Amino acid sequence: GRTREIGIRTALGAGPRRVLGSLLSQGLWTAGIGLAVGMLPAFGMARALAFAVWGVRAADPATMAGIPLLLAACAAVAIWIPARRALRVDPVAALRCE
Repeated sequence: GRTREIGIRTALGAGPRRVLGSLLSQGLWTAGIGLAVGMLPAFGMARALAFAVWGVRAADPATMAGIPLLLAACAAVAIWIPARRALRVDPVAALRCE
């Protein structure tokens, strides 16, 4: 994927924290857009399926806030793990790989 880009950034002197921060920022921005777009259908489905779940309101604030936070945390981990692995690659090897 982006190993070559990470190699170029590292070879040009960007520190691992800066590269990791940039990757996390870009990935979480994308995930945030997806979460924001998905919230509208989620509210609609909650109302449509309210009859099937007892004891929980259709738009339970804890659920409507908790699930996006959980998904954002999963997205952050899914971005962070491969980015850390790619940062361990030697920049010269990353530039040669393609």
